[in-house]
Amino acid sequence: MTAQDLNDALRGRLIVSCQAPPGDPMRETATLVRLARSAVAGGGAAIRANEPEVVAAITEAVALPVIGLWKDGDTGVYITPTVRHALAIAEAGAAVVAADATDRPRPDGSTFAELVTAVHAAGALVMADVSTLAEGIAAAAQGADFVSTTLSGYVPGTPRQTGPDLDLVTSLSAAIDVPVVAEGRINTPDEAAEALARGAHSVVVGTAITAPTALTARFVAGLARR
Repeated sequence: MTAQDLNDALRGRLIVSCQAPPGDPMRETATLVRLARSAVAGGGAAIRANEPEVVAAITEAVALPVIGLWKDGDTGVYITPTVRHALAIAEAGAAVVAADATDRPRPDGSTFAELVTAVHAAGALVMADVSTLAEGIAAAAQGADFVSTTLSGYVPGTPRQTGPDLDLVTSLSAAIDVPVVAEGRINTPDEAAEALARGAHSVVVGTAITAPTALTARFVAGLARR
């Protein structure tokens, strides 16, 4: 699938993130495949998934593009942190490899530009997960096919907020020519629609759709405050 084909398929559409954290009862490949199938049935345009085994299984199970990543660790650069991780995700069948494109050092000493070159050579596209406007501009200049706001609020120095960073969506959309993907703490359909109104090409929603453990805990906490 070419970048233009994928741009057309995702424009104004919903990408559903089918992931679960370590230790969560949902974290098994067969369950995540069912979540992906449910997302297809509901009208999702693409799936975002973590780890080669899950990416391969979802790619086999659904006829939608898969945006794959590989989380390794939970601090520093851990979303597809090295070229090796990126190539494994491409080989698993992902149409797009999502990777941390912040300005922090990568564990293998590579640059984000080197990761982009390797993934493109493997026949896949690249989604840059960024936390700031400057990182998004740099990622686009280094060849990213999409730039996502995934890491805003999760990197020191970025705004800590309960909702999505729509200001970053707005500023990125005005500053770069590659499609901007809104991701991170999008909790309602209205927030998703507002992201599009702010210039997002497409929207990723995960927890609010595919995370029953987190959703249950949110309701429990709400009741406890009464």
